[in-house]
Amino acid sequence: MTSARPGAAWDRPVTSARPGAALALLASTQLLLIMDTAIINVALPSVGEDLGSGSAGLSWVANAYLITFGGLLLLGGRAADLLGHRRLYLTGLGLLAAASAAGGLAGTEGILIAARAVQGMGAALAAAAAFALLLGLFPDGPARHKALGAFAAMGGLGGVTGTVLGGVLTDLFGWRSTFWLNVLLGLVLAALALRVLNGGTRSAGAGFDIGGALTATGGLGLIAYALVGAGEAGWTGPRTLAAGGAGLLLLAAFAVLESHIARPLVPPAVLRRPALRDANILSALAQMALFPMFFLVSLYLQSVLGQTPLTGGLGLLPLSLVVVAVAPGTGRLIHRIGLRPAMTLGFALLFAGMMWLALALTADGTFFTTVLAPSLVIGVALPLVMVTTNVAATAEAAPEETGLASGLINTSQQFGSVLGLAVLVAVATAGHGATVAAQTAGFRSALLVAAAFAALAALLSVRLRLPVPAMAPPRQDRVGGALE
Repeated sequence: MTSARPGAAWDRPVTSARPGAALALLASTQLLLIMDTAIINVALPSVGEDLGSGSAGLSWVANAYLITFGGLLLLGGRAADLLGHRRLYLTGLGLLAAASAAGGLAGTEGILIAARAVQGMGAALAAAAAFALLLGLFPDGPARHKALGAFAAMGGLGGVTGTVLGGVLTDLFGWRSTFWLNVLLGLVLAALALRVLNGGTRSAGAGFDIGGALTATGGLGLIAYALVGAGEAGWTGPRTLAAGGAGLLLLAAFAVLESHIARPLVPPAVLRRPALRDANILSALAQMALFPMFFLVSLYLQSVLGQTPLTGGLGLLPLSLVVVAVAPGTGRLIHRIGLRPAMTLGFALLFAGMMWLALALTADGTFFTTVLAPSLVIGVALPLVMVTTNVAATAEAAPEETGLASGLINTSQQFGSVLGLAVLVAVATAGHGATVAAQTAGFRSALLVAAAFAALAALLSVRLRLPVPAMAPPRQDRVGGALE
């Protein structure tokens, strides 16, 4: 673990008399935030019928959340370091709950889209702060590996939970109930945080990089807008090119600003750390393969095999159960064989599972003959790649950098998800007709591209340069001992 930067003052660390309860709280937050990316998808047809929305408007009910979530993660992580991790975590949950209430009461498409955008803002603040809280509570070593395993398990379960709950709640109580569930869960988590987390950390250094905050947030938000809109406007459409170009210009301005100011939002020296930089790239590649796979498999089960949305969502449940079973043991595997071998093994399994799934798809198949077995392999791979990339990306973070490290890795994962979804959906639909056989061919092509992403990541992981603490045998610590 690196030492604090010269001149940086630091308040007392986040503490908890019950680290197990704190881990359960933070992992539940991860479950809620990932669930929110999926829960609305099943409800969209009902939203359209109720509010009279067309397909374009409905797509932005989902996309508004992704854009603000992705655009504000980096700012949220740094703000957590400066303002206090627990304080920003509670602020994010409060914003998420308030926006969810507005969504539950929305009478027009415009209000609903705005509510989803504010939901994404709250989710970005809560996600970055929750991850930073976890890093502060569990030092680098077995305890952190175990905590990151819990995060990976909840992330893997969140997508399926959102799909299943979205179908159940919409069928029983209507689409508005999906928003009121957020209100309830957000308030419960906030109340528990006040009891479980005793304090917060924040940098005592003065000043805030306003220029960096504006250019980074604006650039990331515009690129996210371009990516999620590429499916409608096309990759070469004027809207996509304009938003993407403007976003790149703002990020270029951000890079120039960061190298010329005393207190940058992202110190250039941080990005020059090989392990952090490479781990963020690998994490993005993992999400480029994994996140679209959930979407494509659900579509295959519904549009090709004729299953209902609820049954299609349940088809991913075995994968999620494998994730939950494997994730707690990931830390022990890292301790036994090393971080880099565990990471390479995870990406190799991800490649094998994606290839198997792609080649198994048939127009006249069944869930048991096409999806089940390869999805179980992917379920083993998911926690391995998620935990190992998170460990590598955060191992060098000093106490005053935990929010920044959280913002960087969360941003990499979110943009990997958005970019992967845009690319693979384009591959799945390009040049394919509407017949069942044509749709199956499109899904197969998209999953083969996902396998290529996993193969590239496996090759890059072999060359990953790890920091010394991550290469050394993990030390035992008080928190780790309490959790074992």
